[in-house]
Amino acid sequence: MSCSEPLVDAFQRRISYLRLSVTDRCDLRCSYCMPERMTFLPKKEVLSLEELHRLGLAFIDRGITKIRLTGGEPLVRRDVMELVQALGRKLGDGLDELTLTTNGTRLEEFAQPLFDAGVRRVNVSLDTMDGELFQQLSRRDRLVQVLRGIAGAKRAGLQVKINTVALKGINQSEIPFLVEWAGTHGHDMTLIEVMPLGEVDGERVDHYLPLPAVRDELEERFTLTDIADNTGGPARYVKVEETGGRLGFITPLTNNFCATCNRIRVTATGQLYACLGGAEKVDLRAALRSEAPDRNLATALDEAMRIKPEKHHFRIEKGAEPAQPRHMSMTGG
Repeated sequence: MSCSEPLVDAFQRRISYLRLSVTDRCDLRCSYCMPERMTFLPKKEVLSLEELHRLGLAFIDRGITKIRLTGGEPLVRRDVMELVQALGRKLGDGLDELTLTTNGTRLEEFAQPLFDAGVRRVNVSLDTMDGELFQQLSRRDRLVQVLRGIAGAKRAGLQVKINTVALKGINQSEIPFLVEWAGTHGHDMTLIEVMPLGEVDGERVDHYLPLPAVRDELEERFTLTDIADNTGGPARYVKVEETGGRLGFITPLTNNFCATCNRIRVTATGQLYACLGGAEKVDLRAALRSEAPDRNLATALDEAMRIKPEKHHFRIEKGAEPAQPRHMSMTGG
């Protein structure tokens, strides 16, 4: 197989979207994502920026047209802008979009450099606008920094999408306000069901909120019109007529979106997970650090396409083990 052949899995899905984690570290400790006393990876296990860049180029050569940098929190990675700038030089030359997901705490500082490097959209994780609840959820008092980051991104010309994990009994009553706030400020918003990845303090099922029920509640206040927009990810979108905003729903538990999956994830240690909810993986770090990196990397990517499963098997029940033992911050958010 030619090393430049497009990535197509065994179910004839064309893989065009790479979520590339640059670090498992984060400056927040969101309760549904990780335990408070989180053990992070030794730095020697994490790919260098040069290795991450080489991976990015290899994926672009195989037909990846969208790269999202993730973490952990990608903006806490030292010198991460060097990678952003290097990948940004491929925009218009095989790469259609370079973007990232961030918690926003350092976005005010990095918004303009990101725009200058070619980034045009960012996703900001924000589950509440209540300062006390933000501190309770993230175990850090950083809401003001996040809001400044969002404002700074808008000033720099970045389009901001707000990602909100819907949590029963926690931010459930605030969701309509967040939808209205996002729409009136010109931000898209996506609601996400809590995902059963990694051990956390407490039971996720206690706060699992099915999004079809959330939509029903929102429709008591807003007029939601289904639209066919697609930003390359798993969200299904509606237009909120009262604000003119766009609202997405990501429903890995109530309605999986696997039939149209076009994504793969690579961790900061170079492990390619063919499915967020699966254990199937290939070791790209070993390929990169081998005596024949180009050949072994091509072979590893072919293997990833062979083992990518048809669908995930997420479930969330009282006392059930997480779908996978790894945390979202390790997989790449």
